[in-house]
Amino acid sequence: MYKALYRKWRPLTFDDVISQEHITDTLKNQIKNNKTAHAYLFTGSRGTGKTTCARILAKAVNCPNMRDGNPCLECEICREADDGSLTDIIEIDAASNNSVDDIRDLRDGAVYSPEKCAYKIYIIDEVHMLSPSAFNAFLKIMEEPPDYVKFILATTEIHKVPATILSRCQRYDFRRIRQEDIAKRLEYIASQENLNLTADGAAMIAKIADGGMRDAVSLLDQCAVYGDNIDSKIVSDAAGIAGNEYLYSLLEAVTDSDTPKALGITGDLYDMSKDLTRLCEELIMQMRNIMLIKVSPQTAESLIICMPDELAKLKQISEKSDLTAVMQKLESLQKCRERMRNVLNKRVEFEMCLIRLCGNICETSHETIDNSEIYDKIKSLEERINQTANVQKNVRREVLTASAPVTENTPEPTVKIDIKNVREDELTPCTQWDEILQRFMKARPSMAGSLDGSYASTKGNVMIIFTPNRFFIPLLKNDKESAIALSRTVYEVLGQKFRIAGRCTTTEEEQKNMVERLINKAKNSNIETAVDNNI
Repeated sequence: MYKALYRKWRPLTFDDVISQEHITDTLKNQIKNNKTAHAYLFTGSRGTGKTTCARILAKAVNCPNMRDGNPCLECEICREADDGSLTDIIEIDAASNNSVDDIRDLRDGAVYSPEKCAYKIYIIDEVHMLSPSAFNAFLKIMEEPPDYVKFILATTEIHKVPATILSRCQRYDFRRIRQEDIAKRLEYIASQENLNLTADGAAMIAKIADGGMRDAVSLLDQCAVYGDNIDSKIVSDAAGIAGNEYLYSLLEAVTDSDTPKALGITGDLYDMSKDLTRLCEELIMQMRNIMLIKVSPQTAESLIICMPDELAKLKQISEKSDLTAVMQKLESLQKCRERMRNVLNKRVEFEMCLIRLCGNICETSHETIDNSEIYDKIKSLEERINQTANVQKNVRREVLTASAPVTENTPEPTVKIDIKNVREDELTPCTQWDEILQRFMKARPSMAGSLDGSYASTKGNVMIIFTPNRFFIPLLKNDKESAIALSRTVYEVLGQKFRIAGRCTTTEEEQKNMVERLINKAKNSNIETAVDNNI
């Protein structure tokens, strides 16, 4: 009967375990010095060797011919432990045996002495799945077990294990296995199994495995029946992921905000039965690489996860975006990956995310406003208003005027007018001023806002704008581009070139009172909004 590669090549001694030397060396020394604990807790991500090390430890403490902390693999105890027939090593799956009755059965069985071995070992996998009552029932026997009983607990979610259990164990944290170690191990397994595994194929499997040796060996087993020559293309096809060409084309489309191209590539990948969830994960990893290149170009090569020939492409793509845009795209992809777990149609969710990434829709933030930020903005506004008022405080209302600069559309006036002393009854009201303001609002909304409540009159080819806002006067003097845009808007509506002048219709005291009312209104409005959001 065929045996899966990950089961066939599971390490049998501590020396076979890769990338966990900080744990295996410690356990070997404990065994050699006969200082093993009564309870261990192994934690880490999947496929990093937790259960494997638990089995090796259980064999080693019971092996009569222990060699440098490793089991001999030749005695009867080692052979029976490897084939699962040794009754003194009991493995319990807490995912399916998580009730208080299961723990009571364990506690009742622990009082009996081992049959063949020096120790009776209980290996409890996924221990975080035990119910609260089961944990409570487990506490006493775990704290003070018989001298011949040892417990080895394994979990992928250490935060779910109660502190009362943690305090009674020696804890060992398993690291993700390095990609180069996974690739080296895969090449060794392939050579023993007569499989033609290329270096780029091994690197691709190691990259997909994300630190899990079991996932890597399982994917190698899958690729072995997919094609004779296991290279990166075979691995990509077998794993249902996008190849480099499609992936980088999609990245470039997102960076260039080319929505049709991005959706077209996604459609082609979907038609080829590519896994869109895996594609989203790949985009997240590559967007992370781009982020690291932007932040730390000197050390990026040692931090990013990619094939050697991909680095140049990533650097080229990173030059097209700033760091803020990259992080926003990365955040959108992370949210998309979370939502894809629960949606019925993953393609629709992924396409919606691509449309956002290409800049067609801006995501709205619903975060609560900090009150201190509101007060800081109001204080800044007050300072700006006071600075402007100080510049203008010595200027009288009747002489507070300004003229727009002359451009090719605004020649020198043929009628000489004393703008400062001209009376309103000498001027002709401009009946199309509202239409001029509407057009100017689209061109220069910042300056158009200072013309609220204004009206205009003309004499010859000179137009005087009367406004209650004193800020319009310095804007007309200093913002030449906006003044020229206003002159052009007047010409487009009236069909005649005018020289633009401005006159304020309010006194300095009236303007200050108006500003104070606006500030108080803004304060009350923002504070009420912040209170509502906090509630």
